[in-house]
Amino acid sequence: MDHHHHPQHHHHHQYDGGENDYMQQEDDWDRDMLLDPAWEKQQRKTFTAWCNSHLRKAGTQIENIEEDFRDGLKLMLLLEVISGERLAKPERGKMRVHKISNVNKALGFIASKGVKLVSIGAEEIVDGNAKMTLGMIWTIILRFAIQDISVEETSAKEGLLLWCQRKTAPYKNVNIQNFHISWKDGLGFCALIHRHRPELIDYNKLRKDDPMTNLNTAFDVAEKYLDIPKMLDAEDIVSTLRPDEKAVMTYVSCYYHAFSGKQKAETAANRICKVLAVNQENEQLMEDYEKLASDLLEWIRRTIPWLENRVPENTMQAMQQKLEDFRDYRRLHKPPKVQEKCQLEINFNTLQTKLRLSNRPAFMPSEGKMVSDISNSWGRLEGAEKGYEEWLLNEIRRLERLDHLAEKFRQKAAIHEAWTDGKEEMLQHKDFETASLSEIKALLKKHEAFESDLAAHQDRVEQIAAIAQELNELEYYDSPSVNARCQRICDQWDSLGVLTQKRSEALQRTEKLLETIDQLYLEFAKRAAPFNNWMEGAMEDLQDTFIVHTIEEIQGLSTAHEQFKATLPEADKERQAILGIHNEIAKIVQTYHVNMAGQNPYTTINPQEINAKWDKVRQLVPQRDQALIEEHARQQNNERLRRQFANQANVIGPWIQTKMEEIGRISIEMHGTLEDQLTHLRQYEKSIVNYKPKIDQLEGDHQLIQEALIFDNKHTNYTMEHIRVGWEQLLTTIARTINEIENQILTRDAKGISQEQMNEFRASFNHFDRDHSGTLGAEEFKACLISLGFDIGNDAQGEAEFARIMSIVDPNRLGVVTFQAFIDFMSRETADTDTADQVMASFKVLAGDKNYILADELRRELPPDQAEYCIARMTPYSGPDSVPGALDYMSFSTALYGESDL
Repeated sequence: MDHHHHPQHHHHHQYDGGENDYMQQEDDWDRDMLLDPAWEKQQRKTFTAWCNSHLRKAGTQIENIEEDFRDGLKLMLLLEVISGERLAKPERGKMRVHKISNVNKALGFIASKGVKLVSIGAEEIVDGNAKMTLGMIWTIILRFAIQDISVEETSAKEGLLLWCQRKTAPYKNVNIQNFHISWKDGLGFCALIHRHRPELIDYNKLRKDDPMTNLNTAFDVAEKYLDIPKMLDAEDIVSTLRPDEKAVMTYVSCYYHAFSGKQKAETAANRICKVLAVNQENEQLMEDYEKLASDLLEWIRRTIPWLENRVPENTMQAMQQKLEDFRDYRRLHKPPKVQEKCQLEINFNTLQTKLRLSNRPAFMPSEGKMVSDISNSWGRLEGAEKGYEEWLLNEIRRLERLDHLAEKFRQKAAIHEAWTDGKEEMLQHKDFETASLSEIKALLKKHEAFESDLAAHQDRVEQIAAIAQELNELEYYDSPSVNARCQRICDQWDSLGVLTQKRSEALQRTEKLLETIDQLYLEFAKRAAPFNNWMEGAMEDLQDTFIVHTIEEIQGLSTAHEQFKATLPEADKERQAILGIHNEIAKIVQTYHVNMAGQNPYTTINPQEINAKWDKVRQLVPQRDQALIEEHARQQNNERLRRQFANQANVIGPWIQTKMEEIGRISIEMHGTLEDQLTHLRQYEKSIVNYKPKIDQLEGDHQLIQEALIFDNKHTNYTMEHIRVGWEQLLTTIARTINEIENQILTRDAKGISQEQMNEFRASFNHFDRDHSGTLGAEEFKACLISLGFDIGNDAQGEAEFARIMSIVDPNRLGVVTFQAFIDFMSRETADTDTADQVMASFKVLAGDKNYILADELRRELPPDQAEYCIARMTPYSGPDSVPGALDYMSFSTALYGESDL
């Protein structure tokens, strides 16, 4: 409540209670003239503008709020405009009594809306009492502009406030708590406009410390775009300590009405969309009907002429196709159309029902597409279908009779033509001129069979002629081609008779001549075959490739070759004899001038072939000699290479083995100090490196062996692969071992461990490293720790302690502990320096005793790369004494150790 409130004045307000007590927490009017003059000025301006914003709808306005309402006429008009209701007729007289009567009508109307105007009377209004007039207007504003604003069951004023708070909530620099000082900087008005119409105000450009601009911006924009008159004065608001609540509320309520009207517009738009959607859907259905109807009618129009065409076809096949098409029509094409027609009627009825339900006029399809039009067309279609199938079947029966005869003619003609096909060519064939004797005998038998076959076909030729005659008499449509075919068959038949006789004579003549030559052929064949086989075997053996791996194998091959060479003179004699027979055949052929038909029937071997093969055998013998000599030399060389490799490998292999064992011993046995061991190992390293040329030389020999394709070596068990692996292991082992000793020296010196302690650690480690692997398993390591006095028994506490230690020595969880990890751990357990604190103390010195350090100080005190390392990793310092750029060296120091100390 504001400080002007006087509780004792509550007795003036006897409201009805219930929902109408919306004015309960508003201020009263008769505050003994306590109205602040600035407030009165603000109210006067605001209420006047508010009244005019409504009166201009009735084409009028007021200039002076207490003067212009005195006769009650404009007051009644105002109430009619606001409420949208008619009041009783005003009295038009100019006398005071008339004015009082009109004002009372207005006050009565206000009271009828549930508002009691206890302290406001018509006389004061008529007398132009400013305070009373303003009070009455405020009552009207509250009742008609603000009462209905209720958000979540709140009263009008709170409702309006809550609405403002909600709408401005996203704006960080606006905080609406009341209807006076919350609005002074003008940002509240701007935020309300921007929230609903962001394009009207560039909100981000506004400043809290420039209220004049903000207020004027809002008032101008509201007037220009939202149709809200300027009801407040920016200067007054800025200069008044606390602006008038009622003026501000009145103005803000105009915003509420301007923007909540948006909601109504949306609802209206939605309603329109719904109506349009129904229309669109119906129009789509109408379009669908029209399209379906057009398609169906078009199909019927195309189909009827096809069914009405009754011109018969010439052939059975064409008529059969017509019947097939008709069946397809009945089975495939018509059923979907029946369905379409039914669907169309259903769609039509559904559409009409929908139109009726949504109070739309019934649907009238366009000309010629009524449901009845479709039924009529469909009837015509079914009429055309009648009798079509019957006509087809009768036509087919007639053609069947003719077809039967024509088919019989074609069948007999085809069988005959198929039989005669190629027969003339066969009879004129001079195959006997190149035939062998056995082939001639076969040809003679075949020809006799043909002659009797020919006689049997006489009967069919006569039948064919008879059927052709009958088709002519029945006027078959294709008679001309039947007659031509019949003529061809008869002519050909005569020609076959003549040719048969001629062939018979030629075959017998040839048979006699060939019997003579046959005898000689047989003898040639009997001797040529075995000789040819022998030559082929010899050639194969001479060209046989061989793979040998030893000198013994090559000697065996040479012996066999010498034995073969000894058999050649005998073979040459046989060759001469076989060629003699062939010359005899040639003489006989010349004498009798026989056409020596083709080749020898008993063999495919000819004299040229025999001579060619013989020459080849002679040529291959010296080549074989040469190949055997070369292979002998190659085998001797391979043996030399094997021995050369083996001699070296047998030395290098054991040497590597020995060195590995010695290195292993040095690192385990611990003679002397770590430095002694290191010196010892470095000497080893040197001797190993000096040995490298021997390995390289062996690699060279190995390459020669590979190039010679030698795959085994019985002189050694070492392969190059063994040696390489051993050599690489040796190099890594010596390097690793030296590195381990160096790390032990580093650890020993950094942690201040004596050589004796070092030896003791090594001795314990070796004692439990039973397999000399250089690492301890978890259990071995546990035993080792117990032997050194660690308390890790089998109770839960001991288990936890051992788990902690394992996480330090085996951070990667490999399950093994190296000697290096072991001494790192032992030295940490025995060392007692608190290093993180030392580092922190050192930084504190560099920082000149401050709790933080600056980048420049680090760069001044440390080498460049170390300074940058620190700067990159230190977090900003945030203590109470912090300055910009301060870095936290304490947490950095802890982190340095924390990471390794876990």
